[in-house]
Amino acid sequence: MTMHLETPAFAPKQRIPDQFTRQGANISPRVEWQGAPADTRSFALVVEDPDAPKGTFRHWAAYDISADTQWLGEGAGSGELGLQIRQVVNDFGNPHYDGPRPPKGHGTHRYHFRLFALNVEELGLPDDATATDVLDAAMASAIAEADVVGTYSRR
Repeated sequence: MTMHLETPAFAPKQRIPDQFTRQGANISPRVEWQGAPADTRSFALVVEDPDAPKGTFRHWAAYDISADTQWLGEGAGSGELGLQIRQVVNDFGNPHYDGPRPPKGHGTHRYHFRLFALNVEELGLPDDATATDVLDAAMASAIAEADVVGTYSRR
């Protein structure tokens, strides 16, 4: 079985609802996964926008997620609920989820929610780690990856 990631918040390659964007409530959507390899020891999740004007922009990174976890609830990366998972500073400079907010008139952007099954229990990152650091460490320890893509453009 191949690892699979999805969210009930939006269908793959469809518009992300405003409540999950910086135009709305800016809360992280629920994400669910299945089919992780039996030897998975933890997970990491990175949300990024490859269509940003200055290159890939990372909106969220959570890591050291327990291997027995199969979902993160709505709002898990936001506010007080986000204290239950390890998160790092995103490219907005915030240590939590920040949803889509592409520049006005920049068209539709794709937002990749990338889940990594890892062969380590902890990534061992420093307190000042960034979303890019999580991505680099996750890719180095990944035994499987799954993603789901949502889209968003400012109205």
